[in-house]
Amino acid sequence: MKFSLPQIYHNLDSFEVLARLHAQTKDCIFDDIEIDMQATKWFDADMCAAFGAILHSIRKRLNEVNLINIRSPVEAILSKNGFLSHYGRVTIPDRWGTTIPYQRFDGTLSYQRFDDRDDDYFIRYIENEFIHRPEIPKMSSQLFKKFRRSIAEIFGNAVLHSRTQLGIFSCGQFFPTKNLLYFTVADLGVGIRENIKEHLKLELSPEDAIIWAAQEYNTTKLPSSPDMPGGLGLTLLCDFIDLNGGCIQIVSDAGYWQRKNSKIKTERLNYVFPGTVVSVEINTADNHFYGLSSELNSKDIF
Repeated sequence: MKFSLPQIYHNLDSFEVLARLHAQTKDCIFDDIEIDMQATKWFDADMCAAFGAILHSIRKRLNEVNLINIRSPVEAILSKNGFLSHYGRVTIPDRWGTTIPYQRFDGTLSYQRFDDRDDDYFIRYIENEFIHRPEIPKMSSQLFKKFRRSIAEIFGNAVLHSRTQLGIFSCGQFFPTKNLLYFTVADLGVGIRENIKEHLKLELSPEDAIIWAAQEYNTTKLPSSPDMPGGLGLTLLCDFIDLNGGCIQIVSDAGYWQRKNSKIKTERLNYVFPGTVVSVEINTADNHFYGLSSELNSKDIF
């Protein structure tokens, strides 16, 4: 079968496109899948996390996936972040350092508490490729540790709650002219709605399930799993993003959730995404210094 891919941006419409790709290919086995990228004039590279997750699920069903008619600018960025190396192209140097490499992590990893375990592969990845980037707003050492843990818990939740056997996918991109840094993590697990239904016996809509999961403590602790760590969840990250002027998006099942300017927006997708995506957008023009309220004086921001 053939699927024509339009332009892919870091937004609701493009998540809808990728969910549609899954819907149209989820029953394919031993098939040849052509992704025609002639119309893909732009591709926000962080979306490789969600795109790569879906393509990986297609290939795991013994389908052949071919990306055809890739335009030169798109091919360049997707070669710099290493995404196209999984589809027969070579990785090329990123001389300007604007990409956060595309990675797939083993979904069978056991959960770590992510406190100070620098030997963890994902921790090293986010430290080397994301949170130590010079574009990240300046923050105190105490807040930085909590920020680091909050990002790591996105991965931890994907490992723990999704129970995916197909892996965790991550990617990002810095846009100097837009003063934006994107970082996205996707999994191919059971999804937030199904997880809540199974553990809490709650029948929620896809959107309401994400709202529940984004609340303090809920993302990292379920009553049936008392050993799971609780605490930060997305709360600290949401507080930081509100002050920073950035954005967080979550897609799971047919639900879409966005937090921007301290406001929550939800939408219903027409198709189901086979897992969960958490996407963080940071405003890199922010020149404030951030710290915890317990360590800063009244003149400070956070």
